[in-house]
Amino acid sequence: MSGTAPDDSTPQGMKVLAADEFSVTDAVGGVRGLLESVAPGLVFVVLFVITEDLRTTLIGSIAISVVAVLARVVQRAPVTPALSGLLGVGIGVLWAWRSGDAEDYFALGLWTNAIYSVGLLLSILVRWPVVGVVVEGLRSGFIEQLASDAKNDDASAATPDQAPTAGESGTDTARAGADDAEGATARSPGAFARWARWRHDRSLMRRYQAATWLWVGMFVLRLAVQVPLYVTGTVGWLGTARLVMGIPLFALTLWVTWLLVRRDRSPERAAASLPQDEA
Repeated sequence: MSGTAPDDSTPQGMKVLAADEFSVTDAVGGVRGLLESVAPGLVFVVLFVITEDLRTTLIGSIAISVVAVLARVVQRAPVTPALSGLLGVGIGVLWAWRSGDAEDYFALGLWTNAIYSVGLLLSILVRWPVVGVVVEGLRSGFIEQLASDAKNDDASAATPDQAPTAGESGTDTARAGADDAEGATARSPGAFARWARWRHDRSLMRRYQAATWLWVGMFVLRLAVQVPLYVTGTVGWLGTARLVMGIPLFALTLWVTWLLVRRDRSPERAAASLPQDEA
């Protein structure tokens, strides 16, 4: 596991599962991503333990998230990660503010873990393990193609229709549009076939199911530890558990998942994974 800082071209988050090498720094979104994820919860726990004043604690937590967004805006960096963090913190602050109970700051995280665990379990039962869907989608380019097609569709919808120019007949325009549509249709089945082929490989299915069970276990473990602390209102320990079982446990689970699903570099396995017309 390497610790190099990610750049714009480096896979981050779940995308590292399709990478040839695993980087802890990349997995958590870099040092900046780590700080943005941990800081609001850490400030909440520290302020509440010191002051036991809910209002001060909530203001401190939301302020850290706002600063993270503003810093990205000033530096012209992508703001989506910080905005998503701000949204999550904002919901927690709102729930705790309305109820008057500090432990409700962590309620959204508990619901999220429960939903993820149920969704992952269902994916195993229907034999579409989420880890396999994600990893093979990244490796085959199917996910990127879907995103590209959606972007192109949005661009086409936003561009008004133009009349043919003097040198361009309506027939030529129609033919060009038909060719584009035919090309898009021809690309999609090929990408989908490459992506779905993994479900017929028993060895891959076993690994992807095992890896998905690993994530079910992570979310269930979080609930098993944190729900009793939430019910008893043990805010300090609940916040500490959230920090310890947050980014560190996520990174560990991601690394073990990568070990389970990484490509077999042996020549026999590489040849077996190729389509029939390429092998």
